[in-house]
Amino acid sequence: MINHRPIVRALLFSILLPSLLLLGNTSFAQDGKALFQSNCASCHNPIKDGTGPALQGVTSRVPDKNLLHAWIRNNQKVLATGNKYFNDLYAARNKSPMTVFEGSLDDKQIDAILAYVEAYKAPSTTPDPTSPSSKAEDSDNTLLYGILTLILAVIMFVLLQVNSSLKKLADDKEGIPAAEPVPFYRNKAYIAGLILVVFILLGYCVVQGAIGLGRQQNYQPEQPIFYSHKVHAGINQISCLYCHSNAMDSKHATVPSLNVCMNCHAAINDYTKGPKLYREDGSEVDGTAEIQKIYAHTGYDPKTQRYNTAEAKPVEWIKIHNLPDHVFFSHAQHTKAGQVQCQTCHGPIQEMDEVKQFAPLSMGWCINCHRTTKVNFPDSAGNNGNKFYSIYKKFHEDLKNGTKDSITVNDIGGTECQKCHY
Repeated sequence: MINHRPIVRALLFSILLPSLLLLGNTSFAQDGKALFQSNCASCHNPIKDGTGPALQGVTSRVPDKNLLHAWIRNNQKVLATGNKYFNDLYAARNKSPMTVFEGSLDDKQIDAILAYVEAYKAPSTTPDPTSPSSKAEDSDNTLLYGILTLILAVIMFVLLQVNSSLKKLADDKEGIPAAEPVPFYRNKAYIAGLILVVFILLGYCVVQGAIGLGRQQNYQPEQPIFYSHKVHAGINQISCLYCHSNAMDSKHATVPSLNVCMNCHAAINDYTKGPKLYREDGSEVDGTAEIQKIYAHTGYDPKTQRYNTAEAKPVEWIKIHNLPDHVFFSHAQHTKAGQVQCQTCHGPIQEMDEVKQFAPLSMGWCINCHRTTKVNFPDSAGNNGNKFYSIYKKFHEDLKNGTKDSITVNDIGGTECQKCHY
């Protein structure tokens, strides 16, 4: 009897191997973008200067790959070696320290980030959400992977049927009595396999849905008055604290009152010199008309330059960032004590026209940040660093003795339940 199983295995291998290689290459490319978004995007843009310099071309500016990897992992160690290029860059950026990624990014991950940055192309200046390129940028390949998996599963079942038919022909040729074939819909193995697959898929959907309850990542509502952070914080370089004045001293950053807007817009009553403004759906915004909405809500008459308080009415802003009632979060604890930059949680806010929720704000996301974020401790003489942490004598001794090379938020109790939950 001819054994057809090796032939079937070879055929299956020839189908599966190219598919896996294709998916592997696609995943690698996506990993570079995902790693950049989660680790670098809060301070860097591939082609524009932000909190940090534009990254595209960095492999040409720093041809020594090992030196570049060392800088990304721990910039302070490279600065201590006296490297001129990086020390000049550090001085040009007002000596703002870069996040330390030692232990969290390996060589392959860093290479994936650099490959994504070097291949990055600027999006169109006139966004068209209906264009295929715009949709491709915002979509993932989950559906494609699901279709490929389904196709491969069908191929597998077809090949099993082919193998069964070939075995039956071989048995008939050699005179071996064949058992009565069992129809597919009555085959217990097939039925059990189908039930198992359906159970796994339903379980996965239920778990993902339960995990996502209350989360609003990428939530981007249309506000009553169009306010462009890109124009105010980006182009005009208005400090975040000018509008969100409580962010350094209070639990809430607060939405600024309209009198803060009127500090400037009592004199600036039209929008004619800035770049064109677009909503998320691609429709153009009349900036002058939006300024007039501020006047309508404050009861201000730009001709007489007087206020009529009887006509004033509050703006019904739509809140974007929401945390559950049982979660405690203080802006002051993070921005003043922890010296966390706004972009760490809110993303490249200075590049947004309509604000969206950049981070998932999930418990896992917060915990991971606390586990990896290094605390800016003062040195052994009590100088430099954040004096807020001067009370942690034990950790200062550990740093001085070399027992520890750095202290994370986790070390000072940043993952204890009662720190965030009532």
